[in-house]
Amino acid sequence: MKRKTFVFFSLSLLFNASLLSAPSKNATYIDPSKVDVDYSVQGEYAGEVEGGKAGAQVIALGDGKFDVVGYPGGLPGAGWDGDKENRVRGKGQTIDGKTSFEMANGLKVSLKSEVMNVTSDGEVVGSLKRVVRKSPTLGMKPPEGSVVLFDGKKHGADLWKGGRVSEDGLLMEGCTSKQTFGDFKIHFEFRTPYKPKARGQGRGNSGFYAHGRYEVQVLDSFGLEGQHNECGGIYSTKAPAFNMCFPPLTWQTYDIDFTAAKFEDGKKVANAKMTVHHNGVLIHDETVCDHATTASPMKEGPQPGPVFFQNHGNPVRFNNVWVVKK
Repeated sequence: MKRKTFVFFSLSLLFNASLLSAPSKNATYIDPSKVDVDYSVQGEYAGEVEGGKAGAQVIALGDGKFDVVGYPGGLPGAGWDGDKENRVRGKGQTIDGKTSFEMANGLKVSLKSEVMNVTSDGEVVGSLKRVVRKSPTLGMKPPEGSVVLFDGKKHGADLWKGGRVSEDGLLMEGCTSKQTFGDFKIHFEFRTPYKPKARGQGRGNSGFYAHGRYEVQVLDSFGLEGQHNECGGIYSTKAPAFNMCFPPLTWQTYDIDFTAAKFEDGKKVANAKMTVHHNGVLIHDETVCDHATTASPMKEGPQPGPVFFQNHGNPVRFNNVWVVKK
């Protein structure tokens, strides 16, 4: 793909205007079957533009408005090289049933039946099809010897301080495991709500705290920059290598290998470390955590600590939570 061609484009999304229903102010959707019409436009698209692989993420902002991000080489974790300078961003709005993103070089992309046709001066130069990615570790069964903290069946909210289960049988935000751990590996699955009119930290915010001290952010960061305070970031420590966040209301996975800080005679002699896979993609490789997250309820120390899922006022859901002690 020629970079100069892909750098800017105009996206035209076609759908029936009679189906439009703008979300109410600060609407929060937690059921994928009960969403606004913009949700069906939001998502990931992959294909080719001028002979090269390309990807795009369309982010709903409410009232028929969208952001779009284009990725030369393919989607994050599926071809894009991670160079933030070669991404493409644009803004669009639905007018009379047509959503258009205006970019600088005049390229246009029309979307119909989940296919984007890319044109330049009226000539088709590529197409992108809607894709729905699934984490390769989604639904992973706990290995023998694991400590299962939640499965919605035998292991439920009673294993958690402040544990609550939603009507559809999922672990809710704002709970701390009664059991504590030293060094461990953890697998868990999470789903952020769809809040099209929210922005930044208000968009599906929660967090996983290892030992109740070191936070890996949980947030609807679909299509965002990929900062330390966005999904996949180790809060106040390091940004993820890739922003691997899937669209809201999509089940996602974290697989985290945590090594606790080491203390001798009350003095820290080794920092904590974390290796993190988000939706199956390595985003942190033994990242050093030299301090506890500011919002942590526990300071650094030699004691084992719990698993903590933060309550930040958003209905984030968790499932299939299990720990392997190291």
